[in-house]
Amino acid sequence: MGPFTFFAIYFIIWWVCFFMVLPIGNISHHEAGLEVTDGGDPGAPVVHNLKKKAIITTVAATVVFTVVMVIIHFNLIPLPVFPSAAG
Repeated sequence: MGPFTFFAIYFIIWWVCFFMVLPIGNISHHEAGLEVTDGGDPGAPVVHNLKKKAIITTVAATVVFTVVMVIIHFNLIPLPVFPSAAG
């Protein structure tokens, strides 16, 4: 596998982990009992903590990526081999 493939796999794993971590610990304006003004959404989080969630996501994605690469490298789950176009 080339470096682009490694990056693509890591990026997809990171993005899935990000959407799993994103709702954790959110308290909406409605849940907090705060009044929303100027057309704001009452379901929007009061404090988003995106930096903390991005760090947690990066750590989790790195762990998952490592497990996936070990599985692929040691052929623990055999993957299909597709014929190359080059011949």
